[in-house]
Amino acid sequence: MIDIKPRRSVLYLPAANVRAIEKARTLACDAVILDLEDAVAPEMKAEARRQAVTAVRDGGFGRRELVIRINGQDTPWYEEDLAAVRSARPDAVLLPKVNGPGDIAACARGLDGDTPVWAMIETARCLFQLEAIAATAQTDRLTCFIMGTNDLVKELRATFLSGRANILSFLMTAVAAARAHGIAVVDGVYNAFEDDEGFLAECHQGASMGFDGKTLIHPRQIDPCNQAFSPTEQELAWARKIVAAFADPGNANSGAIRIDGKMVELLHLAQARYTIALAEATKSADPVAPAVPG
Repeated sequence: MIDIKPRRSVLYLPAANVRAIEKARTLACDAVILDLEDAVAPEMKAEARRQAVTAVRDGGFGRRELVIRINGQDTPWYEEDLAAVRSARPDAVLLPKVNGPGDIAACARGLDGDTPVWAMIETARCLFQLEAIAATAQTDRLTCFIMGTNDLVKELRATFLSGRANILSFLMTAVAAARAHGIAVVDGVYNAFEDDEGFLAECHQGASMGFDGKTLIHPRQIDPCNQAFSPTEQELAWARKIVAAFADPGNANSGAIRIDGKMVELLHLAQARYTIALAEATKSADPVAPAVPG
């Protein structure tokens, strides 16, 4: 049995917004990121930190992963953020502005426990160390890449193009590094949250590239995102057909068989099993009933 934790929809929320945190307990997203960094003004950092810790301790998020994005290691808030999340123990800590594997190692040491680390992939410097960063999964509890496409475009002095043609190589390299070391990888945000058509197109693009899901900035993006990163009924039916065909005793010693006029190999069997496991995992995640804190 393949164990899969769905991360199709990962919703950012400013940790200073109490009402948004309460609402998140009822939303159908797979994960919530309580943000202490970009979404919080300097004068609100301490309050946001306190609210994030309270939210983790109060609980009520059900099967949703609850992640805290701390401030970067070069900021005056980093050490206090780290101390706070060390005691609160969320499902993961998201570290921004990761430039190399040493950043992950330092964060993991500072947490001083078993809390997983997620890494924001958003700097020009990290492009040249993506594989080395992903390799910290074996030493420093890294479990997920989160693409920070807004910061990446800013650092490159680039512009957003339709279809993201100018950053596709960066995105695909990150996916490859994540897959090489068995960690999850989640696509960046889509800023025009009222552009439903454009958002859905970028979701399907991300899914086709191999991303596990997408980070979101508004609750209206959750349902279409979940749909885009879940197997379709047609894909699931095909996967089951492949598994059934290879389970036939007549194909017991076959490395490749013909199904509906297509040549199917053992690699397709592995893909089919993953598709079925993902469908089961997402089925158990949807729908989400409102949860009650504590």
